[in-house]
Amino acid sequence: MTAGETHQAIEAIFRIERARLIAGLARLVRNVDLAEELVQDALVIALSEWSRTGVPANPGAWLMTVAKRRAIDAIRRDKMRERKHEEIARELDGECDRTAEGNEMAMNDDLGDELLGLIFTACHPILSADARAALTLRVIGGLTTDEIARAFLSSEVTIAQRIVGAKRTIGKAGLSFEVPRGAERAERLSSVLEVIYLIFNEGYAATAGDDLVRPGLCLEAQRLGRMLAGLMAEDAEVFGLLALMEIQASRLPARIGPDGALLTLTEQNRARWDQLLIRRGLDALARAEALGGDGPYVLQAALAACHARARSPADTDWPRIAALYDRLRAVMPSPVVDLKSSGRPQHGLRA
Repeated sequence: MTAGETHQAIEAIFRIERARLIAGLARLVRNVDLAEELVQDALVIALSEWSRTGVPANPGAWLMTVAKRRAIDAIRRDKMRERKHEEIARELDGECDRTAEGNEMAMNDDLGDELLGLIFTACHPILSADARAALTLRVIGGLTTDEIARAFLSSEVTIAQRIVGAKRTIGKAGLSFEVPRGAERAERLSSVLEVIYLIFNEGYAATAGDDLVRPGLCLEAQRLGRMLAGLMAEDAEVFGLLALMEIQASRLPARIGPDGALLTLTEQNRARWDQLLIRRGLDALARAEALGGDGPYVLQAALAACHARARSPADTDWPRIAALYDRLRAVMPSPVVDLKSSGRPQHGLRA
């Protein structure tokens, strides 16, 4: 493998492993900023070492071990004597003494809890919706501050302030970077889903700027949704949101007309809808329904599926749409739902 190929391989591995490395380290050191710094340090070391020795068999475990050792060095160098830091150092010391195989097993065992813990923390209701979205895109999505600023048509300074403020708020609140349980988990999950859908909608129907759609944000939200579905395979609303986003995103190529204006569903060329995304959405919806889902995201996905299955507006199953709107009104009352629950074809329905 050439030096260039090794460098490309390292960058690809880092993109894949970054979120779970930050999640694992944040859970141990209780600090998102420090976790990000440790992961970045591990990457710099990998760029140097792997160019000489080659990519290890388990690069994720290698990066985690190096990052944990850097954490121990930082704790000792700064002479942190508080009991909490001593406990963290002892915990890290014990984990770094494991064999490479043991470290790999530990990473695999904790992956779901650690990533979920980081997602639930980044989307905590103590943060504003804008702060949650920015922090989630930065920490979980791996976007740079500049990329987030451009995506939301905001200044880099504003986004940076949101992220720094969110991290400070999390630190002051003493959050544990763990997955909540019971009723708190259900409450917090709604915040997580809200943040992901907020990101998607900002790309699907931009609220600011000259661009009516920003597909990059939709794609990032879909990626986050797929990640969450992989970690919470028994939650119907998670799959409902994923199905809704996949089906809606399938229409993006057909949403803008020749004059640059948004087209309604009845005006769109359905031949331009992305059939792969529709299949993915229908599969996710089937999973949600198999889990007994009847929540807002599942019902909205079922509505979107009615349009996705119709080859033309005339083929749309309007009676089913009316029935779904009645069910949606019961779980998510709103004037818009009331208007559409009459069962009449909504020819002006936004795409």
